[in-house]
Amino acid sequence: MIFLDKLKKIDKAMLLIIICLNAIGTVAVYGATAGTKLEGLHKSSLLLFGLSMLLLVLASIFNYRILLGKFIYILYAFGIGMLAFVQFKGENINGAVRWLSIGSFQLQPSELVKIFTILLVADMLSKRQGKKLRLIQDVAPVCLIFLLPILFIIKQPDLGTALVFVGVLFSMLWMGNIRLRYMFIFLSTVVIIIGTIIWLYYANHELLSTVIKPHQMSRIQTFLDPSSDPDKSWHVKNAMMAIGSGSLTGDEGFFLEQGYIPYAYSDSIFVVIGEKYGFLGSAVLLLLYFILITRLINIVIESKDLAGSYLVIGITAMFVFQIFVNIGMHIGLVPLTGISLPFISYGGSSLMTNMIAIGLVLSVKLHKDEITILLP
Repeated sequence: MIFLDKLKKIDKAMLLIIICLNAIGTVAVYGATAGTKLEGLHKSSLLLFGLSMLLLVLASIFNYRILLGKFIYILYAFGIGMLAFVQFKGENINGAVRWLSIGSFQLQPSELVKIFTILLVADMLSKRQGKKLRLIQDVAPVCLIFLLPILFIIKQPDLGTALVFVGVLFSMLWMGNIRLRYMFIFLSTVVIIIGTIIWLYYANHELLSTVIKPHQMSRIQTFLDPSSDPDKSWHVKNAMMAIGSGSLTGDEGFFLEQGYIPYAYSDSIFVVIGEKYGFLGSAVLLLLYFILITRLINIVIESKDLAGSYLVIGITAMFVFQIFVNIGMHIGLVPLTGISLPFISYGGSSLMTNMIAIGLVLSVKLHKDEITILLP
């Protein structure tokens, strides 16, 4: 009876947005794989969506507060254990070791660890009850919680996912009421690192190449100086031309048909939408994302529990960062890196993680009237 009562109270508008996004993703996957050896992948996408929708509903009716406290430390430790296990038993796909084989399913543990990390840090930040974060007692432990998975993920290597963790870290610290001088120090450090990389690229290329891995150097070169090696920058150039050729309503997909867009069904899925469905298709997708983010922010504002607010903030930051980077790298705004487009790119682990994340957000909204009493 309680299950049915909670089921009726789930945010139907949010569910509609998620269904629409997944529908667009399924159509885009079909457009990317039709006539190729991967034809029919959209059927798997529909099956994954159905299974993930079940996880979303279960996460929604489950009180997220039960996950907090000691239990989330266990989940986080389990996630770190999976990342460590990947180093020994992970599947090597295209030179990267990021997946664990579970039957016919390829699980990417780093995706689930995003959720575990956000939950743990939300619990830690809520204990300050909105007070200014202390550097040693609060900020340092939070940074360490994020740093541990980042180190494992960089080793895989998976720079894109590692950057998502960094983006979420800054967002949660900022909303957790970090002192401005601490945030200034962190941001200055990031700017100095980026500036140093750019300076070394032009001033001492050999020194930089001893620190940066070859594939990372290639992406930096493609971003800073596309004309230096047309062969290395052809992905970004073709992506931009494909999106531009879509014009207002899209075309037949010349660049996709000729195989000029690698991984069009996954990381480069936005190029499919831009070319085949044009500006209107891209605008509809961005509008849905805007509505989704707006609703997430409203849930943060309405939440009466700090842990719930921080949880939704972390998830919102995760989505915003992935959307911005994935689209930005295909229109020349940011360097090319491997990162999926939420709810659109094909991928079981990413879809499952995103759906669970939305389920937790809906749980925060569903249980917001169950006030947690905080001692002054």
